Amino acid sequence: MALMRSRKLGVAALTLAGSVCFALLTGCNAEAKRRPPPPPPPPPPVVVVIPYRPIPPNGASPNYRPPLLEPNGLYRSVNRNISPAQTVWNFRSAYNVAALNCNKTEYPTMIDSYRAFLRTHSRALTAANRQVDAEFRARHGARFVAPRERYMTEVYNHFALPMTVNDFCKAVLAVSRDVQPVTAVELNGFAARSLPSIQIVFDDFYHRYDQWKIDAAAWDAKYAPRPVLPVLAAPVPVATPAPVRRP
Repeated sequence: MALMRSRKLGVAALTLAGSVCFALLTGCNAEAKRRPPPPPPPPPPVVVVIPYRPIPPNGASPNYRPPLLEPNGLYRSVNRNISPAQTVWNFRSAYNVAALNCNKTEYPTMIDSYRAFLRTHSRALTAANRQVDAEFRARHGARFVAPRERYMTEVYNHFALPMTVNDFCKAVLAVSRDVQPVTAVELNGFAARSLPSIQIVFDDFYHRYDQWKIDAAAWDAKYAPRPVLPVLAAPVPVATPAPVRRP
């Protein structure tokens, strides 16, 4: 009897314990359902990658000023709107600058080809030079030498632009190969066709430089805006009292 009573008490205790655990679990589940879900994790930080500021093409100075862009879309140049004789003479000048400035290791044939050009076309070049003198004399009178020298200095400086020397030498080298079979009668036409092939080197550089100015201004506006300075009010004038006159 005692054993059976002990077993009954054990079963009752287990039943009670089970009921308590069930109640606890049910209460925990209900409590968990009532709790709001945890907030989502914060978004990862936004990483802003600032690109390098654009730099001028060909190592040019930021203060360089390209020639004026004409309404026709072409840059103003000493090689445009000139006579046939001046075209021949400017072509010869470009050839001369290339012979002097192009690296002799990279362009070993430049000097010899220029000398051969002078020998082959000596008469045609002399005639072109005289015609250029006559044109300057017609425009400037007896004192035409000074304006012609200023113009030719501008021509040589144009072809000797340091930022374009590499592309300039390549262009003149290509033209120097084509000029070898040209006769004296064909020189004017050849110069008229070839001078633009050299001038395009400079036009391309001017265009890229102008585009750099646009790109640099856009970069500054986005990544380095200038601070807005406060507007200071103008000082208010103070009336000066008139001096008191004493009798």
